[in-house]
Amino acid sequence: MSGVAFRDSSIVVIDTSRTSLRAILGLGELLPTPAVEIQARVGLQRLLYEQLNSNGVSGNGQPAASTSRAMSAAPSTSIKVNDYLVGAQLDNALAAGEDVVVSWPFAEGDVSDWTQAEALWKHTLFSLLHLRRTQNESPVLLTVPPSLSRSSLTILSQLFFERFNVAAFTLLFRPVAQIYAGNALSGVVVDIDEEYTDINVLYDGFIVKACTESVKIGLKDCREHVASILRTNQSVMTAISPPDAPLSDDRIHTALLSLVSHLLSTSLIKPPSATGSTIAVDEPEDGVTDIAAIVLAGKEKAVIENNMKKRASAKATAAEQAKMREIEAMDLVEIKEWEWEGKVREVVVGRERHRFCEPLFDPKIVRKDTKADAWSLQEVIGAAVRRCDVEQRQYVWNGLFVTGELAKYIKGMGTSLQSRLGTFILNQPDQHNDIQPRNIRVLKIPEYFAEYREKGDGFAAFLGAGIVAKIAFHDPNGKNFVSKSEYANKGPPAIIEMSASLL
Repeated sequence: MSGVAFRDSSIVVIDTSRTSLRAILGLGELLPTPAVEIQARVGLQRLLYEQLNSNGVSGNGQPAASTSRAMSAAPSTSIKVNDYLVGAQLDNALAAGEDVVVSWPFAEGDVSDWTQAEALWKHTLFSLLHLRRTQNESPVLLTVPPSLSRSSLTILSQLFFERFNVAAFTLLFRPVAQIYAGNALSGVVVDIDEEYTDINVLYDGFIVKACTESVKIGLKDCREHVASILRTNQSVMTAISPPDAPLSDDRIHTALLSLVSHLLSTSLIKPPSATGSTIAVDEPEDGVTDIAAIVLAGKEKAVIENNMKKRASAKATAAEQAKMREIEAMDLVEIKEWEWEGKVREVVVGRERHRFCEPLFDPKIVRKDTKADAWSLQEVIGAAVRRCDVEQRQYVWNGLFVTGELAKYIKGMGTSLQSRLGTFILNQPDQHNDIQPRNIRVLKIPEYFAEYREKGDGFAAFLGAGIVAKIAFHDPNGKNFVSKSEYANKGPPAIIEMSASLL
């Protein structure tokens, strides 16, 4: 037993995904969204990298000279934490065109280089959250991927106590945090990140290890897919590369990717249904307006904007109304705020933008050179759930939760997947029994988490971590975290028996 309880204002939560770090110091009554967010990457100046190579030091410890999210090799003791560029410092170096070797230590679902990982967490704690190592009175909850070994978990404990001097420490597996945020204990969590999609099946709050899957397809493939489609849009190509000042093919590709990222960040992309049409999400309904329900759901702004559009449409002339109907039928959007190369550009994009998620449902679209059959996301999910015990499946299918980077920008992806997963459950009423699943229920972050209403489900891991942190660090008699005194008595292995995820 820890014997120590902590104030909400001192609690630190750090969510570590494959490509990002999110953190906050202090949890209020309304669980807040992340206070800081950085990309989970570090940089090393090329000159230092080559010096280490010439000395024969970094051959076994440094990443390849690449700006991709490639996994680096085993850590080298000759490289110091302060040698790495992190956060804004790295962003500025890359923007200035400096020759920097970039590494992503968490990209492969593990910790590929502990020195790089330490640099990221150190920067988060002391530079962004402004903690002081000598007077660190904050307990830390860290989310980690479920693929980490027990030896890696003990290294984490040692790192945070001995290098960061935290007051207490606990770990939480990311899929567990995500399912908690969806107000469930059992389900299948689909985490769609930049280059990987992770599928984890949970039953009664525990990860079913035999059902874990990772597929190397993600947002990057989706962006590339839409960028290739937009090349056939003459108006877009004219706006980017006018005939009187044509651009090179590489610059055109960069511009198209920038446009796709703008469409994504401005919520102009919707997921397709199984029939090919787009799914309408959170549109205000006509008829009697329930003011109380609207205020409770935090949708006042959306309803006001919708009513203003209706009034403007009513005042429009017949010609204007006909043009508006044509635009609506073609699902055209006029982009006026897209900035590229320091210049604001105007383009019109049609319904082809909604094909963004196609590579997830049919990987062969972007992997045409793959000889082996590439499984779609729905097939991978179905195969993962089938490895559960038969009596567990109905509980698992009762909690389909889509989260990750994609869920920050696109709402309704769970519904789109739900329609495609129907083949994995019984559809004939005469065959139903007490064991076979009858339907698939889609989870989302509940509306009563006020700070997350407009954020989508992409921050589910962070929200779940905040929920657990408030409970764990308030219970001095529990075994949900390791205090300094317990670490002094038991050492790093104490985290195995005293952690929010490992009970």
